[in-house]
Amino acid sequence: MTRSVRRTRRILRLAGAGAAAVMVLGACSSSSGSEDSSGTSDASGSPKLSGTVTVFAAASLKESFTALGEQFEKQHPGTRVSFSFGGSDFLAASITGGAPADVFAAASPKTMALVTDKEEAAGAPATFVRNQLEIATLPGNPHKVASLKDLDKSGLKVVLCDRTVPCGAAAQKALDASGVQLTPVSYEQDVKGALTKVELKEADAAVVYRTDVKAAGDKVEGVEFPESAEAINDYPIALLKNAQNVRAAKAFIALVRSAEGQKVLTGAGFLKP
Repeated sequence: MTRSVRRTRRILRLAGAGAAAVMVLGACSSSSGSEDSSGTSDASGSPKLSGTVTVFAAASLKESFTALGEQFEKQHPGTRVSFSFGGSDFLAASITGGAPADVFAAASPKTMALVTDKEEAAGAPATFVRNQLEIATLPGNPHKVASLKDLDKSGLKVVLCDRTVPCGAAAQKALDASGVQLTPVSYEQDVKGALTKVELKEADAAVVYRTDVKAAGDKVEGVEFPESAEAINDYPIALLKNAQNVRAAKAFIALVRSAEGQKVLTGAGFLKP
């Protein structure tokens, strides 16, 4: 074999080895780039959630959503759920006014419409629970309130939610159905405000949600009334268009609507959608 032939074969072997090395390096580089783009993953292989989820929610959801927020944070270490609770109309006005939020949970479709009509929601809202009214009285029900008509007793101090908020609109609908006209001692801006008046004995009774009566424990006594069936509120939830943490916000909404979330909500007295 001539020297030139041997030299040619050696060059070809080196070239082949170099090409193989380039292919291996390219595969490593491609694999590394894929891992970088996906970020940290959890045990299921899904990208890990992180950051803060800002949730604006109706005041009547305070206890159950706080529990769900704690549950969410345990399920997704590195996340935090920040809540703003209040009257749904006030929260809707804040959102349309530019307040930063990821999720809105309202106590009625009407107040959710204040947000969707301004195209501030990303997609259609979904009803996740319903709520029914009760009369909250002082412990032991000393004034023997047994119906809406009893709220018209002389000298009885009654508090209602403002008619612009869902609990107030529902209460007015129930009162209209019963034919009762009340002059409350005050109108409160959310259901917690109305309930607090009774808890502090500043009022004898208030028309609130049964979930709030349940959350108050022995601070008040609840009285059911048939007209409440005429004024059941649907609660819609929506991802907001300007959400800063979309993936985590979607995951929180999924928890609320899951069997796990429904168990917490129905345990608080909410009705299934």
